[in-house]
Amino acid sequence: MTLLAGASARLADAGAASPMTDARLLLMHAGGLSATQLLTAVAIDDLVAARFDELIAQRATGVPVQHLTGEAWFRNVRLAVGPGVFIPRPETELVAGAAIDEVRKQQPGSLVVELCAGSGAISAAVCDEAPGARVIAVEKDAQAAQWLRRNLAATSAEVVEADMAAALPDRDAQAAVVVANPPYIPWSQRDGLPVEVREHDPEAALFAEDDGLGAIRVVIAVAHRLLRPGGLVVIEHGDDQGPAVLDEMARAGFGDQADHLDLSGRPRFVTGRRVPGWDGE
Repeated sequence: MTLLAGASARLADAGAASPMTDARLLLMHAGGLSATQLLTAVAIDDLVAARFDELIAQRATGVPVQHLTGEAWFRNVRLAVGPGVFIPRPETELVAGAAIDEVRKQQPGSLVVELCAGSGAISAAVCDEAPGARVIAVEKDAQAAQWLRRNLAATSAEVVEADMAAALPDRDAQAAVVVANPPYIPWSQRDGLPVEVREHDPEAALFAEDDGLGAIRVVIAVAHRLLRPGGLVVIEHGDDQGPAVLDEMARAGFGDQADHLDLSGRPRFVTGRRVPGWDGE
């Protein structure tokens, strides 16, 4: 289709990483088409073509495809996303999978807490794939929390808008799983990020102090407080942060630690269990 080819070339010239995929998604969105309908379409009417051209122009400036379509897929769930909330990435699907695998081994009603919940991608996936779990999603940012409530409205999950450091004081030592994709990019790396990340994902979801480890340290402390003995923590981290995060976890009272690879074979998230008897328990 000439329309798609031309749009893909424009996006490639603008530096898009996946120009043809982006063009297909935006044409489907502009015309309300399914993937099958796109493949079988003989012609695109002028109104759809004009709308598609507008979307391609915006994408070429770095606006994420997900902001233009208003949605993002994460595992088996479709999420509403837009300005003010972090767009979930494929790597985080493995983080969610580790939490889901663990809670499926637990008794029905076991508690899963997602910290730094953002869009609620992980919580939504847990609700979808482990429906017997009780899920609480914690998010501090008011704008992100609006998206979080929207995405979890049809689930049984509870949304708590609060600073994770002091959240859920009545749930201490109750959670089977604590999972988080916290901000972990050092501020020094900001200028090297792609435009669509630097200018469209919220800074609060991207950057952390102390070489990117500041928020992760808080997650570890909160997870230790919330988890019951033997409970599992799952934390996403940057490519080179695994050893430092594992060291922080060991000092905080976690054992059975492991670092896990993402879809590209890079270290991406750690797991560990709260050690029974730590701090005189």
